Amino acid sequence: MSQQFIIHLGREVFLTAVMVASPMLIAGLIVGVSISVVQTATSIQEQTLTFIPKIIAVVVSLILFMPWMMNTLLDFSVELITNIPNYIK
Repeated sequence: MSQQFIIHLGREVFLTAVMVASPMLIAGLIVGVSISVVQTATSIQEQTLTFIPKIIAVVVSLILFMPWMMNTLLDFSVELITNIPNYIK
């Protein structure tokens, strides 16, 4: 295994992790910013008000994107496992 291979494998792992986590992170970000704007407009300064809607948004996005996330992780895992003999050389 060369340094280029290790760098490429690390990049693939990182990009797969970012792709799988991004729908939940984006949903939480959108809900958090929306609630912050409403809090600012209404002068409500309750810190705990954003937690429940964020959790609900993350769970809903997890349910909606779970098939795609599982397929992405499964494809990556199958590719990684099937290429183990090539990695050992």
